[in-house]
Amino acid sequence: MGKTETTRRHLESLYTEALRQYLAGGGERAVRVAYQAGRRALANGLGVVDIAAVHHSALGRVLNGACAQDEMQARLNAAKRFFVESLSAHEMVHRGYRDAVARLRLLNETLENEAQRLAHAVHDEAGHLLLAVHLAMAKISRDLSPAQRVRIQEVTKLLHQAEKQLRQLSHELRPTMLNDLGLVPAVQFLADGVSKRFNLPVLVKAPLKGRLPPGVETALYRIIQEALTNVTKHAQAGRVRILLRGNRRRICCSIRDDGVGFDARALFSGRRQTGLGLIGIRERLNAIGGTLQVTSKPGKGTLLLVTVPMEGSHSKKGPKAAQQNPVAFYRSLGA
Repeated sequence: MGKTETTRRHLESLYTEALRQYLAGGGERAVRVAYQAGRRALANGLGVVDIAAVHHSALGRVLNGACAQDEMQARLNAAKRFFVESLSAHEMVHRGYRDAVARLRLLNETLENEAQRLAHAVHDEAGHLLLAVHLAMAKISRDLSPAQRVRIQEVTKLLHQAEKQLRQLSHELRPTMLNDLGLVPAVQFLADGVSKRFNLPVLVKAPLKGRLPPGVETALYRIIQEALTNVTKHAQAGRVRILLRGNRRRICCSIRDDGVGFDARALFSGRRQTGLGLIGIRERLNAIGGTLQVTSKPGKGTLLLVTVPMEGSHSKKGPKAAQQNPVAFYRSLGA
């Protein structure tokens, strides 16, 4: 018998006895036992469905005797209150999680606004300063000897390199293309930049129509950006393939490389530090109700599979396809 099943049976025994006492007039003391049972279930990784199954089993044991219909209805109503109390711990955790997600979403929005401010500062203010330096250098060079002008030209080349790097930094901080043209052109531009800088072919396939909600575009762009950073730092890959597909409720993004891979089970079991940016990706996805699935083995490359709900849809019950796990949903799109 597994640990989970043992825990569940012990909980069922405790719950049944407390319910019996409560229906027999046990009052607040029995109710406190219901709350403690719910906390114990939560601490041992049991969910609401497990507690519901325990309640159903306990109810069958407690109400196995014959009684009048009115009395039976009264007992059922009392048992219902007892069951609700047992779920209090899960409700508090759910509220805490919901508040944490809201704060995380606000933090991401604040960071994006700050990144946009810095990007404008780098592009506009630093760009104006460099232009002034160019004009000053040109003016100075008129009064110099040919040999000195050669030195000035060397400095000018360095200034051009600085300008290029500042433009790249400004784009990575907050690509204006993402705001102006949308996710797909921004990702293609990002992929082209990575390909040129690291001599790494990055293929982007994105048969998406129209614009996505701004929050979804920003989240996916940052996730893809982080994933490509991971590939260039760790994967030793020869090729990367990015695929973006979706429907009106979900967007699915896969990033696959043919690099050295890693032991995904060890990574997420806590036996090794992540260090691959996956924590940041998961936190960003948590803020918008998305999911991440990582498939990787040493020597077999890595596949990141991201599923993101369109804004607002994650708070509603979606169609069957949207409730599937990421791989099933990915396949349902014909990917």
